[in-house]
Amino acid sequence: MTDVHIHIERGPYEKDWIDCFAEQAFRAGLDEIYLLEHSHRFREFAPMYEEARRYSPYQDAWLCDKMRLSIKDYTNFIGRMRGESFPVKIKWGLEVCYFPAHESLINDIVRTGDFDFVTGAVHWVNGFGFDHKAELWAGIDVDSLYTDYYILMLMLIDSGIFTGLAHPDSIKCFGHKPSFDLTHQFHCVARALKRNNMYAEQSGGLALNYRFAEVGLNGGFLSALKQNGTRILLASDAHRPGDVGANLRDLQALLDQKSNMA
Repeated sequence: MTDVHIHIERGPYEKDWIDCFAEQAFRAGLDEIYLLEHSHRFREFAPMYEEARRYSPYQDAWLCDKMRLSIKDYTNFIGRMRGESFPVKIKWGLEVCYFPAHESLINDIVRTGDFDFVTGAVHWVNGFGFDHKAELWAGIDVDSLYTDYYILMLMLIDSGIFTGLAHPDSIKCFGHKPSFDLTHQFHCVARALKRNNMYAEQSGGLALNYRFAEVGLNGGFLSALKQNGTRILLASDAHRPGDVGANLRDLQALLDQKSNMA
């Protein structure tokens, strides 16, 4: 079993820190883990966050606090770790926030790094970081936000930059739902992923990090992915060693259940 989305951001770029993740993965019965960092940690990606920084003082301060490293710090660390031994197989990558106006910047940065995978994510819609705080949704046009979210996701998939799609329905993180049915959007995303040979995450991140009641993808979304033959991989979205592999067996059970129903 593989966990394809594990963040290492809360510790140093030292082997002992990676040992913590690898050893937990081994104890959890995993064979392979995908370790990654958020693009917002690196100064080279700063230009694409300008709209988000202008959106509110809170977002400006949050991004300023996060963006402290150079991408070279990370790629040099990856190079050192490739020569080390761990009890499970490790792949190294990035989770990159997608901004259509900055595809060239994203592509230039990820192509110069020795990454095994690059996962694309929609975290910001028209400058709004929808997954930060529930109270920030006050006054938001939910239908418009959902519409733009899925448009961005399709652009991300068709950009040709990414190998996977992170937590595809994370916009539900605070429980807001649009007034319209999303079946069409689910199938459009599923077909685009299949066309571009990308995987989608069956992610337990919202259950783990937001205490969201639903574990994994919305059932309709998961069914659409299965019906269109999209590749689906399991992801904990862990941000600490002890969460490696969290919810994976429940996520697999749901995947198997939906597969049987399809």
